[in-house]
Amino acid sequence: MILLRRLLGDVLRRQRQRQGRTLREVSSSARVSLGYLSEVERGQKEASSELLSAICDALDVRMSELMREVSDELALAELAVSAAAEPVPAGVRPMLNSVSVTGVPPERVTIKAPTEAVDVVAA
Repeated sequence: MILLRRLLGDVLRRQRQRQGRTLREVSSSARVSLGYLSEVERGQKEASSELLSAICDALDVRMSELMREVSDELALAELAVSAAAEPVPAGVRPMLNSVSVTGVPPERVTIKAPTEAVDVVAA
């Protein structure tokens, strides 16, 4: 089962770590308890929209960017689950093994593939 709260927490943690910030710094800036923010990042607590907004503000990240990254991870997780559940036809498998990204700076591309390696080709 794919848990949205776990994917969201993973994305929040990566955003914070990319900035080199600690849980304490972000929790203070967002006015959220350190323990609660930690539980959100670990996917143990569901964050309300108000809480997500405060965390995004503290991280200086648009909520739409956060949700886009979560959506991308969810799509990959769903592909992985469906690929594990049923065989993928040979003609489709090459499409699952490569992704082409155009017009996006390399530092903005994050792809996490739970079951298979994914090649990222910058065009």
